Amino acid sequence: MLDSVLLALFLPCLGMTAVFVVYMCLLWYATTHHPDPHLPAKPVSDAGLSPSQLQKLPSITGKDLLMGSECAVCLDDIATDQPARLVPGCNHAFHVECADTWLSKHPLCPLCRAKLDPTLFSSSENPC
Repeated sequence: MLDSVLLALFLPCLGMTAVFVVYMCLLWYATTHHPDPHLPAKPVSDAGLSPSQLQKLPSITGKDLLMGSECAVCLDDIATDQPARLVPGCNHAFHVECADTWLSKHPLCPLCRAKLDPTLFSSSENPC
């Protein structure tokens, strides 16, 4: 009877010790074997558009908007007399200041995240 009680206490302790040793070995391996520690965890995005590329994007007024009058960058409505920047390809519109600030840092539409190709804003006609 005493043997079975000691065995019942010893086996779980042995199993927990084995799990702990394996965990410590994996933790040691993960901290010492890095493929390249200087690479960022998140890939660096492309640079935004240049000021000359921003000037080539179409600009309209708020009264000419068809898809809605809310600017997705500042979440304010675009008034009928305010200038708006139209993103070619998806035709989303934003305040000129908001769109230029966003697009100078990110080459993506702030609303749908569509990537702006150089051919989209260099051509004079709308690709849609």
